[in-house]
Amino acid sequence: MKPWETIDRALAPDGTELVLARRGAEWVVRAGGHVLVSSRAHGSEEGLAALGLERAARRDTVLVGGLGLGYTVRAVLDRVPAGARVIVAELSRALVDWNRGPVSALAGRPLDDPRVRLQVSDVADRIAEATRAFDAILLDVDNGPSALVHGRNERLYGEAGVHLAFEALKPGGALAVWSAGPDDRYLAALRRAGFAAEAVPAPARAGSAGARHVVFLGVKSPRPAPRRRTSAGRP
Repeated sequence: MKPWETIDRALAPDGTELVLARRGAEWVVRAGGHVLVSSRAHGSEEGLAALGLERAARRDTVLVGGLGLGYTVRAVLDRVPAGARVIVAELSRALVDWNRGPVSALAGRPLDDPRVRLQVSDVADRIAEATRAFDAILLDVDNGPSALVHGRNERLYGEAGVHLAFEALKPGGALAVWSAGPDDRYLAALRRAGFAAEAVPAPARAGSAGARHVVFLGVKSPRPAPRRRTSAGRP
């Protein structure tokens, strides 16, 4: 078996070492020594896009949090109309550079598509500043809500972050979240925020019965929730 070849190294914004490595046709990005993304197992990233967009009422404005090796963005582009806007928020400049350079061909150079608006920023900030702005929000950040590696992502997956995502979606919009595993607490938080929510198993490799991840799905009602009557009654 061929040994892994290190192609590049960089530091993530939080100081974690990122390593881009290749073995034959396979590519991986490691963060702190652990595989972050792999070109061999990206079925669940594509499933994230497919499931989220399938449930969205419209597909005109989509926010993608987390670039990885570009597979989620490519799957989005294959499913949205010609006039759509796909906003990609990625915190690591190194991942952006690698997607424009050595790994650009893996997903068909999605960052070159004119529908893509790339922002080197925290997707949590993009969500927090938006109100009824997106038809779909697709999140592939950290290990998802089930096993956070970086504590700062609690603001994205915690109770407050879930409510902000709900407010950032248009009526009929959908939130899709990749996760390394199930998390009943996160599913309950989605429902408390107002989402019609479910957790769907997603194979790591398309068509494989092997390792499976989870995609959390939350759909915002196309109609605003009715106002509750106060006990005071009419004046």
